[in-house]
Amino acid sequence: MQFHLNGFQPGDPTIAPAIDESQTASPAGSVDVLIIGSGPAGLTLAAQLSAFAGISTRLVEAKPGPMEKGQADGVSCRSMEMFEAFGFAHTVMREAYWVNETTFWKTDPEAADSIIRTGRIQDVEDGLSEMPHVILNQARVHDMYLDVMQRSAHRLTPDYDRRLDRLEVDDKSPYPVTATISHQPQGSDATEEVIQARYVVGCDGARSAVRAAMGLELKGDSANKAWGVMDVLVVTDFPDIRQKTLVQAAGSGALLIIPREGGYMARVYVELETLGEGERARNRNITLEQLIAAAQRIFHPYSFEVKDTIWWSVYEIGQRLTDRFDNAGPAPHGPPPTVFIAGDACHTHSPKAGQGMNVSMGDSFNLGWKLAAVLQGRAAPDLLRSYSGERAAVARQLIAFDQEWTQVLAAQSRGTGDSSKFQEYFVEHGRYTAGVSVQYDMSALTGPTDHQHLAGGFDIGMRFHSAPVIRLADAKPMHLGHVVRADGRWRLFLFADQAHPAAADSRLAHMCHYLHDDPASPLHVHGRADEDIDDVIDVRGILQRDFRALNLGDLPPLLRPDKGRFGLIDSEKAFCADIKNNADIFDMRGVDRRNGCAVIVRPDQYVAHVLPLDDFAALTAFFCSILLRQDG
Repeated sequence: MQFHLNGFQPGDPTIAPAIDESQTASPAGSVDVLIIGSGPAGLTLAAQLSAFAGISTRLVEAKPGPMEKGQADGVSCRSMEMFEAFGFAHTVMREAYWVNETTFWKTDPEAADSIIRTGRIQDVEDGLSEMPHVILNQARVHDMYLDVMQRSAHRLTPDYDRRLDRLEVDDKSPYPVTATISHQPQGSDATEEVIQARYVVGCDGARSAVRAAMGLELKGDSANKAWGVMDVLVVTDFPDIRQKTLVQAAGSGALLIIPREGGYMARVYVELETLGEGERARNRNITLEQLIAAAQRIFHPYSFEVKDTIWWSVYEIGQRLTDRFDNAGPAPHGPPPTVFIAGDACHTHSPKAGQGMNVSMGDSFNLGWKLAAVLQGRAAPDLLRSYSGERAAVARQLIAFDQEWTQVLAAQSRGTGDSSKFQEYFVEHGRYTAGVSVQYDMSALTGPTDHQHLAGGFDIGMRFHSAPVIRLADAKPMHLGHVVRADGRWRLFLFADQAHPAAADSRLAHMCHYLHDDPASPLHVHGRADEDIDDVIDVRGILQRDFRALNLGDLPPLLRPDKGRFGLIDSEKAFCADIKNNADIFDMRGVDRRNGCAVIVRPDQYVAHVLPLDDFAALTAFFCSILLRQDG
């Protein structure tokens, strides 16, 4: 990370100087963004918005305090890439269980009362992501987001014991959303608080009060199958207790083992009973003892002795989805949205594919930078319409996948499925469960594919697939994607053509000179006079030559810009292909070596466009279609 730009900064550089909240622009009782619910979606959004000193955010939560155990635990490769943008992926990697292999067990055809291993596969295919698929208690993920919030200039913390009672919208007001909040700590009388907000985001789960206030409901299939889940410390002779494992025992049901962090604990999902029409699992009064007994029957002849149960629950499988994720309505020219929902408030499904927490965090990461851009005056409020369109499409894909996956599991459990085809299905859908298959449709935020051939490995509309590089200034090996932070900035990666960057015919140099010197370039049009040249669009150059064959002084000024009050040189803008370790990013991502290209990456790490290095007009037009003119 970079610091000391505007003077020596002692102490922990990850802690931002605190601001005086009383000096913010919002009047008393008003905030820019009010977030209802501090689950994964709410905390992702709060952590992202806390990075902006000029944006006031409030997070309220009905529970009395932070989560300690239970609920989700699977963290996909894509979520780990997102965690890197927030600065805590390394902490998760150190603490979490890494899912390296998945094993499959079923009834032994030669001994009906026994189970045998029928296969094992690598969990994540090689090269899919630089990040692993990991397992970590949702509460610990919350802790890390809370730490990001606490280190921000706002020192943001959730306000607990607060429940939304009413929500009213008046589009004519500068703070159009009025939320009435009930505050009742344990043992105290309830008090009422009224909060005026520019925007409200409901991250308050499947029984969302925000969704209800919007007049929306979850629609979809009703649940007809009960499953139990328990986090246990267990003594067993089952050999794969520390592998992600699916067991199908004919006549006894199915279970899924998810080893947990720490080396001893395991999460076990156990198939239970078929439910009647409209019946809920809670009506069966299933006990922990019944859940353990069901697991023991499936594990037979292996022993399974539970020594301690940390958390357990029973749930039903159902897939439901709302019609939209905001209050704008279907009319394209009506008022832009001011109320949003994210996560379980707008889509619910079974937990066995490990997508719930991951998709919920993806919702908020999509919305957060858009809210920040509008509130900072960098984009028009119509930008916010894109949230519902983009994320509702992702949710529909999730529901379809979950329905299919549930049917596949059910067939295996009944003994009617083909185990080899089941494993093939698991492998085939590995990219989806890793979270890297999301692709946004063409829109103002996602350009056409006319020039996709210039960088075949950076698919437009999909997440930026990082690759190793060497930073030119200090020869540091690193991943290019790790320069994308959760700070609301766009990234413009300029992949050099074959000419030397100091040569007269260098397309890279010509693009850099245009961006740096021309008043019509997007860096100047969308930047402000008191800002550094990279405060809105962060430009990075990636060179084909070995780092030892180039000097920083050979590069155009844009790739070594002067910044801050002292005009210090930022020497961390240029990177070289990692030729020494045979990890050439140009080869790995199919970048045109002769011509190079420009890859535009959104603040949420998705590729927005691929353009030729000499197409200044298209580059400028793209940013002008999204960002407002600032005349910096």
